Amino acid sequence: MASAPLRYEGAPARRQAIVERVRAAGFCSIADLAEELAVSDMTVRRDVRRLDELGAVRVVHGGVSLPPDQEFSARERANPGSKDRIGAAAAGLVAPTDTIAVDAGTTAHALVNALPETFTGSVVTHSVPVMQALLNVPGARCVGLGGDLYAPSRAFVGPATVEAAARLRVRWCFLGAAAADDRGCYGVYDLERPTKQALMDIADHIVLLVDGGKFHSSAPVLLAPLHRLHAVVTDAEPPPEVRAALDEHGVRLHLAGAA
Repeated sequence: MASAPLRYEGAPARRQAIVERVRAAGFCSIADLAEELAVSDMTVRRDVRRLDELGAVRVVHGGVSLPPDQEFSARERANPGSKDRIGAAAAGLVAPTDTIAVDAGTTAHALVNALPETFTGSVVTHSVPVMQALLNVPGARCVGLGGDLYAPSRAFVGPATVEAAARLRVRWCFLGAAAADDRGCYGVYDLERPTKQALMDIADHIVLLVDGGKFHSSAPVLLAPLHRLHAVVTDAEPPPEVRAALDEHGVRLHLAGAA
């Protein structure tokens, strides 16, 4: 028997719950918040508008996210153990001299932290934290993609970034996402989609890096259908419908930390 939705008495408690949920997930849809809080969509919209006015959250297309100055830091603090395990498993796919593309995002950042000091390949990225992390891998070459700096992801985006990526070729593209299901993977901001797709377009293989919670989250922007992926690295068994879709499309599943 399914458990009853959580109920929060009064707007202050409800709004605090919204902030805590967004801090944990990075993005929440209005429908998901309404279901969790057992209130109407209209009530949630009224709450998030007020939170937006106070600077606690940011109303975006399809839902609500953290303000730009809080978003990356909050995502970086969320599930650090899971991210480290996923990063280590993804790094295991990389040969010492491979050329790889690394997307913006905290899970992809964990991959770079897991690269061994013996890695002497090249890393193509638009992520400022990834560029900084590569300073600790002295043998690696970093190919930074410039453009317009987008604060929520601490990454460069825009036409200049896409054009720079189009001139390159990589073996692996390690992609981050805010959500995934049996149809594909999703992001929060459409502004980031062209850059992510440009990195996928220059790759021989695309690997999605997501923690298990992303299979139970939602986000509005389709980044890639499942059939575009070569592999998924995660820390938990996906829901049955997602596992069936991965098998149907020949997408390899790597469970981080599994024997």
